[in-house]
Amino acid sequence: MTNAEVAVEAPRIGARDVGLARGAARRRAALAAAVWIVILANGAIIVWLWLHDGGVTAAHGPGALATSLGRITGLLGAYLALIQVLLLARLPGLEQLIGFDRMTVWHRRNGKACLTLLLAHMVLITAGYARSDQVSLGAEISSLAHDYPGMIAATVGTGLLVLVVVTSLVLVRRRLPYEAWHAVHLLAYAGIALAWSHQIPTGNELSADHAAADYWTALYVVTLVLLVAFRIVGPVARGLWFGMRVDEVVPEGPGVVSVRISGRHLERLRAQPGQFFLWRFFARGMWWQAHPFSLSAAPDGRSLRITVKEVGGFTARLRTVRPGTAVHAEGPFGVFTPDVQRRDRVLLIAGGIGITPVRALLEAIPGDVVVLYRALREQDLVLRDELQAIADRRRARIAYVVGDHAAPGAEHLLSARHLQELVPDLARREVYLCGPPAMTRTAERSLRHAGVPRRYTHIERFAL
Repeated sequence: MTNAEVAVEAPRIGARDVGLARGAARRRAALAAAVWIVILANGAIIVWLWLHDGGVTAAHGPGALATSLGRITGLLGAYLALIQVLLLARLPGLEQLIGFDRMTVWHRRNGKACLTLLLAHMVLITAGYARSDQVSLGAEISSLAHDYPGMIAATVGTGLLVLVVVTSLVLVRRRLPYEAWHAVHLLAYAGIALAWSHQIPTGNELSADHAAADYWTALYVVTLVLLVAFRIVGPVARGLWFGMRVDEVVPEGPGVVSVRISGRHLERLRAQPGQFFLWRFFARGMWWQAHPFSLSAAPDGRSLRITVKEVGGFTARLRTVRPGTAVHAEGPFGVFTPDVQRRDRVLLIAGGIGITPVRALLEAIPGDVVVLYRALREQDLVLRDELQAIADRRRARIAYVVGDHAAPGAEHLLSARHLQELVPDLARREVYLCGPPAMTRTAERSLRHAGVPRRYTHIERFAL
């Protein structure tokens, strides 16, 4: 482990910076409250429509009760499916409001809740109809398939949603290439579209109540319009406006390259250090995929730079991309930025290729800064010369933490005690943490045990 010279002077964060951070936090809280009000209000309307149609008062007997519960679970499941689409639509401000990590958690939990409700809907409706018709489950399933419009399509749609959720499970996700995982997730759109063909003609609340049918149609139309606007029209228009091209591709180490991209009006992006974009390179075998990579240098309004480690087919092909290749960047995304800083002492912790946003932050974040760079091996330390040059210029301190937890004597790495040894004033610092999920979980627990409040900890997990 080697350290740069301990800082003797450092720029400090001023009262204006703290005020801006607190003002931004209040605006995010207000917007978050507005989003929740809209979500809960529409949920309440859906429940009211169910009650208005006799969801409770008309449920006489086990069969009718099961059928009624099947209807409300189906309606709420369809509503959560539309929310799932909007979480994927990359609406301006939404991702910046809640952060990529938190939105990923919301997306995962909402998806599981949606699928649970839809499966409950299928089971309850089938059992309720079978009980009311006094036939076997097999006979009722056959009747539903033949006599109810859209039932087969809805079943296929639900099957597609099951596939999406299964591929999102951690054990499955780790074994799938990013490209395959992304392709499977596009099936969620097909699943929801197929469910629509079943909901309007078959749903009891909708076929008999034109107002309810119009309300649900409006929900689907608004979702579709937002999806098309922000996933298709907006990105195409931005791509033409910024005209991004690859300037150079520079090897940084074994399996690591930096790609510098230039374009027009890049200052209009208002990108900040610590943020990331979804990048699409219009090169052979790459144009149909978009991958998330953080900026590895503070944006200067003229160019953007990313530094990427080879972990799959797409990232391996980046080293072959030629200067002049057209690029489309969707973003910027992320709240892992100086905007959330409220203390004048900062600790930046990076693991592996998670150093990229940390290197960009080191250039721009105000205050007394310490950097901890975690890697399994010395050769895994990338951008080391750049980091040292920036640290020397701004009199920051860098500590390299190298070793494998599994090796004898290295079990303590990034433990609470180890962090306090490396950074004695740890509890008084604002912490930015970025790296692989396992490393960030370990470091986050250590930070809690070391007395760093959660509100002063900002986390970005790197996982393709």
